Amino acid sequence: MFLEIVTPEQIVFNAEVTSVAVPGIDGEFQMLKDHAPVISLLIAGDVKIDASNLDEKSAKVLSKNTVDNRWIYKIKGGVIEVNNNKIIVLAD
Repeated sequence: MFLEIVTPEQIVFNAEVTSVAVPGIDGEFQMLKDHAPVISLLIAGDVKIDASNLDEKSAKVLSKNTVDNRWIYKIKGGVIEVNNNKIIVLAD
C-alpha cells in the first residue's frame, strides 16, 4: 500500500509501505493492506511505518526505532484518510 505524509509546507514522505500505525483520538490503530476505508482525527504522537525497502531519499525525514525496527515520523496532530490501499496523513 502507498503512504503519503503531507504537512502545510510540503509532501514529506511518499512510498510503498507494509503497515502504518497512527495515534488516533481513541488510541493507536494500525492499517495493513486492504484495510477498510477510514477517515480519522490524529493527536500528537508517532506515525510508525513498517517498510522493508525504503531508499535513503524516502527515509530522510524519518527516524529509526531499533526496538521494533519501524520508521517513525512525529506529528502534533492531523487527519488520516485510508482508501483503496492509499493512506494520506495530513499532519501538523
